[in-house]
Amino acid sequence: MFYEVVIPAAGQGKRMKAGKNKLFIELSGIPIIVYTLRVFEEDPDCRGIILSINPAEKDYFEQLIAMYEFKKVKELVMGGKERQQSVYNGLQCAREKIILVHDGARPFINQGQISELTAAASIHGGAVIAVPVKDTIKKATDKKVLETVERSSLWAIQTPQAFRLSILKRAYEMAEAEAFLGTDDASLLERINEQVVIIEGNYDNIKITTQEDLYFAEAILHKQHGKR
Repeated sequence: MFYEVVIPAAGQGKRMKAGKNKLFIELSGIPIIVYTLRVFEEDPDCRGIILSINPAEKDYFEQLIAMYEFKKVKELVMGGKERQQSVYNGLQCAREKIILVHDGARPFINQGQISELTAAASIHGGAVIAVPVKDTIKKATDKKVLETVERSSLWAIQTPQAFRLSILKRAYEMAEAEAFLGTDDASLLERINEQVVIIEGNYDNIKITTQEDLYFAEAILHKQHGKR
């Protein structure tokens, strides 16, 4: 199933405390964003990559694209103050019937899971990758426990998330018109009663957010050595 992917890459990652875009931090000598882009560059079903970036970083992104010979990056668009605005700007350049939205800081997604997502999105309209919650979850107010939440129905949502482009654009346009800010792209479909299904992923598909995550990322790279 052919698709395009929008990757919001304009965030500065304040929780990382790196003093720069966290996507430029290196894992084994290679920037995080390069690992992410490679997944889609090497996927024959990917027809194009749209990067939403900080205009001040455009030159560096262009250098990386040239250095690593990425041929599928079709657009560098201006990122917004919020991730949602960055994705919305990227959607304006999308043309394929199926569109993926993926966090640039998740470099360990694999092509098999992408194929499952795009197939599900074609049938249902929206699909997200997720893993079952493993920890006990408690609901609390002011650090006082109110209840223990039944976790058998809880999923930790990751990216990519896949959608029919027409549905996602409509959901974004309605959110924009009503000044609604969602927690993720799927939440915009949920609020207009469009179906979203779950594809089970794996726990290696981490989002690199804090310094501690870099240790896990290096370990995952070591485990996957020779498989990428």
